[in-house]
Amino acid sequence: EVQLVESGGGWVQPGGSLRLTCVASGFTFSSNHMSWVRQAPGKGLEWVSTINWGGSRTYYTDSVKGRFTISRDNAKNTLYLQLNSLKTEDTAMYYCAKGGVDDALSRSAVRGQGTQVTVSS
Repeated sequence: EVQLVESGGGWVQPGGSLRLTCVASGFTFSSNHMSWVRQAPGKGLEWVSTINWGGSRTYYTDSVKGRFTISRDNAKNTLYLQLNSLKTEDTAMYYCAKGGVDDALSRSAVRGQGTQVTVSS
């Protein structure tokens, strides 16, 4: 059974930082691209970032470039998202997803249960 379990969310003031973690099981993690997506209150799902299977290539949506960093540890089947310089508009439920952007946003996407990030003063 494929499982993705996120953690690391919480409340933080604007300008603060968080590190999200996603532990994967049930599939060959090291052979798959992985992504983070998010859903803000009252809004649709938004792609945030993707990392290729080996970790050598990363991609970001424009609004988080320079502030967020995606990484992975294939030995630990773990995906990370470092969130720096957080803004109130980053408030959302964050999900890790198996695959690239199209897979992560598809109706049949494999995603975790999510971890809530709240940015407010």
